[in-house]
Amino acid sequence: MTSTIQICIDCENAHDQADWWAETLGWVLEPTDQEFIESLLQQGFAGPEQLIEHNGQRVWKDGAAICRPGEEAAPGRLRILFQPVPEPKTVKDRIHLDVRLDGRSMDEARSELEARGAVFLYAASQGPSTWYTMADPEGNEFCIA
Repeated sequence: MTSTIQICIDCENAHDQADWWAETLGWVLEPTDQEFIESLLQQGFAGPEQLIEHNGQRVWKDGAAICRPGEEAAPGRLRILFQPVPEPKTVKDRIHLDVRLDGRSMDEARSELEARGAVFLYAASQGPSTWYTMADPEGNEFCIA
C-alpha cells in the first residue's frame, strides 16, 4: 500500500505564511471555491466567523495551502498546509524543509529571502555539500542548498 502525504506547518498567520512560501518555492495558493463557501453558509454548515478576506477573496480563517503550479486539482498532489495554532514557536523545529536552488547562488537566494523577512541562522557543510539554515518570517527553520 502506498500513501500520500501533505506537509502541515503550524503558524500564527496561515495566509501570510502561505503567501510567503508560495513565492519562495514558486508554487501557487490553492484556490478557495467561492460557490462552495456560499453554499455552506446558506445551508448553515459554516458561519461568517469562520471566514476572513485575504487578497480580495473570502477564505477559510483556519488554514491555507499551497501546491506546485498546475496541480491545484490533482489527486494526491504534494501540498503544504499552513494551520494556525494558539501557542508561539518556542524551540527548534524537529523537521524542516530543504529548498534546493537548482544551481542558483545560495548568497543571492539568501539576500532575496532576507529582503522578504527570512533570517539567516548559520552556514553548514558535510563532505561536498554546503547549505544555509534560515528561518521564515515566523521563525520556522529551513535550509537552502
